[in-house]
Amino acid sequence: MINYNGTLVTESGISIHQNRGFLYGDSVFETLRVLDGKVLFAEDHYFRLMASMRIVRMEIPMLFTLEYFEEQIVKLTSVLDSNVSSFRARLSFFRKSGGYYLPTDNDAEFIITAEPLEQSLYSFQEGEYEVDLFRDFYITKQLLSTLKTTNKMVQITGSIFAHENGLNNCLLLNDEKNVVEALQGNLFMLTGNKLVTPPLADGCLNGIMRRQVLELAKKIEGLEVVEASVSPFDLQKADELFVTNVIRGIQPITKYRKKEFGNALASDLIKRLNAKIRFS
Repeated sequence: MINYNGTLVTESGISIHQNRGFLYGDSVFETLRVLDGKVLFAEDHYFRLMASMRIVRMEIPMLFTLEYFEEQIVKLTSVLDSNVSSFRARLSFFRKSGGYYLPTDNDAEFIITAEPLEQSLYSFQEGEYEVDLFRDFYITKQLLSTLKTTNKMVQITGSIFAHENGLNNCLLLNDEKNVVEALQGNLFMLTGNKLVTPPLADGCLNGIMRRQVLELAKKIEGLEVVEASVSPFDLQKADELFVTNVIRGIQPITKYRKKEFGNALASDLIKRLNAKIRFS
């Protein structure tokens, strides 16, 4: 089942041959985590989605309030599996069919899909997690790069490269050759008592988990938290590297080339993150 413009339908009932998201990548989306009938970080997701739609000049439906946003996601997850408490959901907005590069109008429709997750809360990921740089293509240093759109060819080709080379992930560079993010999330780097993440101005995704980690990290005594550009050379001097996204939470990187990293801060932040969820 999927949610199509507020109505639950079977997947076979939807046609994509004229869908502008399919034809032109004319779509923005949110990947969300649902726990016990509640969308985690719902306000952050909602306002990011609204901002993204305004930036790409989609008309936001009048009924699409924060309450409606949450209601429609839970409407779907509540009918999928009563024995599952946690879901990965995706809400995609796309302009209505019509036109070529120039759309017929800017009215938008939405689809919500969801699938069960094994774990309720975020867990500490044990084991090796090796990354390297992906240099075939670059992230453009511009506002559109910070949005979740369906134009993800850099991430797709990077994922294929990682798979072919036995890597768990790759780090992406922008057109100034600074490290901006990982394939599936934002990057954080700890060096001494200084935690750095690339700024949005460098072209990284405006990640929901990035925002949560920044807020949590700023409450840790003795830890300096900075948004600043990161060079490939900086990675070699780091004590910890980790990747954040709303589905996995915080994923420690154990190895970059010949350099191996610790995970003490990542472990602490996961505990703080789960505590925030429990008491929110």
